[in-house]
Amino acid sequence: MLRRILIFFFITGFFFGWAQEDSTEVKQINIVHGANFTKDEERFPGAFIFSKDDKQVQFEHEGADLWCDIAIHFQKENRLRAIGNVRVQQGDSVTMTSGKVNYDGNIKLAKAYENVVLTNTSMTLQTDTLRWDRENQQAYYQDFGTVVDSANTLTSEIGRYFMELKKFQFLDSVHIDNPQYILDSEQLDYYTTSKNAYMYGPSTITGETYKIYCERGFYDTKIESGYGIKNTRIDYNNRIIEGDSVYFDKATEFASATNNIKVTDTINKGVIRAHYAEVHKAKDSVFATKRAVSISLVEQDSLYMHGDTLMVTGKSDQRILRAFRNAKMFKTDMSGKCDSIHFEQRTGLTQLVRNPVLWNGENQMTGDSIHILSDVKTEKLDSLKVLENAFVVSLDSIGKTGYNQAKGVDLYGKFIDNELKIVDLVKNTEVIYYMYNDDQELIGIDKTICSAIRITFANNDVEDLTFITNPDGDIFPESELPEESRKLNGFIWRGDERLMTKDDIFDEDDNNIELVIIRGIENPIDIDAEEDEKSKNPGDPVNGIEPANDKARDPTEEATTQKTKSPQSDEK
Repeated sequence: MLRRILIFFFITGFFFGWAQEDSTEVKQINIVHGANFTKDEERFPGAFIFSKDDKQVQFEHEGADLWCDIAIHFQKENRLRAIGNVRVQQGDSVTMTSGKVNYDGNIKLAKAYENVVLTNTSMTLQTDTLRWDRENQQAYYQDFGTVVDSANTLTSEIGRYFMELKKFQFLDSVHIDNPQYILDSEQLDYYTTSKNAYMYGPSTITGETYKIYCERGFYDTKIESGYGIKNTRIDYNNRIIEGDSVYFDKATEFASATNNIKVTDTINKGVIRAHYAEVHKAKDSVFATKRAVSISLVEQDSLYMHGDTLMVTGKSDQRILRAFRNAKMFKTDMSGKCDSIHFEQRTGLTQLVRNPVLWNGENQMTGDSIHILSDVKTEKLDSLKVLENAFVVSLDSIGKTGYNQAKGVDLYGKFIDNELKIVDLVKNTEVIYYMYNDDQELIGIDKTICSAIRITFANNDVEDLTFITNPDGDIFPESELPEESRKLNGFIWRGDERLMTKDDIFDEDDNNIELVIIRGIENPIDIDAEEDEKSKNPGDPVNGIEPANDKARDPTEEATTQKTKSPQSDEK
């Protein structure tokens, strides 16, 4: 026994003497408590073997202590194998326990096996095999791990922990389990202090009332708020929101999107496209601007409605759509424009308000206001009203120089199979109509006044005129009716404004909109620096979502960043 003790002190003294002789060399592993000592040259040549007595074997190396039941110390190689109830303590905050540890003192790398648990303040990492790089203060695993902190439980196949930043970088089958939601991702950075997550691959967040998908984004896991800026989609309150940049906040029940937006009403099958939109869940409303258009289906034909601003409010069966300023509508055989459009889902009523004009085929209709009524059950067009100063005009389709005209106080029209078939003009009605024979030779110009007029249409062209109650007029030869008498009072031709395609609903300003540049695409922000600044100023939003420049970063991804506060970036 005395011989073992003398050898032990000889080894220890030799080690300390060598370590003190040249402080510039790699520091050796220190023996603090060696307990029982032996050697086994056949199995462990050159190694010193220590086993516990009433206390565990203890070693120290550059600020870290290790305890174990059995230690095999390769002094010349400056490495150690620790077996049984291994515990490594670094400072006051980092502790690792496991069944085994191989430690290389030259590179300060510990490889831990069997039920590894690493704790750092309020975070716990569990895995079967863990490499702890003490030189760079990183720990990483490649065969599944579980991280638990005060807010979340996170799992992944591959993970790396940056101790100084208190940051995890997870790869492959990343999963966050929270009582309020579940997050799945292919690649995710997570900060244990702020609880912020940055997603860099296909990712899905499923909450109680929402579902978010993106391939690059940010999420504050404490308050369920964040954004996506690559292939983002949010399923939210019977609506699907898609766009280049989409922001979501659960507490305020608010979502917004910027650039190339599509908002789909999953109940009514309507779609809104724009370059900026907001969704307010509590108000059940959508606000959209910047080339905004609403698209709905009317008997297998798309109806487009546009305005500088679109607003949709109300529950699914009571939706109200408003298009403000430069409002326009278009479907294959009908188009119109006015200052504003008001559509009510419950009644099927569409109102064109202020200086409205409606084209049905070649026929132009104007009045103080225009109402179009749809059958709410069949969703087919039902009837038309032009109220006050109703006026119908069409270019003479044969002569191409004159205009067929009919006017009255009000106009009432009837649709059959979504085609305008009958129009009744009432009160103080007047007509100017170019009449032709079967050989398309002009017979004369009919100019008549009466109490009411019925016009029937076929293929959106006038088929027949019926004068009701005391008509007074005549058919004039073209030479006997002066040019100034060929237009009714109040005649205005707006044919050059007619919308011929769905793209005509947009004017020059709409087509020349410059899309907002999502901040950070050109100059990515250092996320680690942002997180550090956030920890100093917790009230400030995080700007970036670019991953730290480390080994786990995907170099093929483009650099992008975004604001959590307003994903529309510099403009609203």
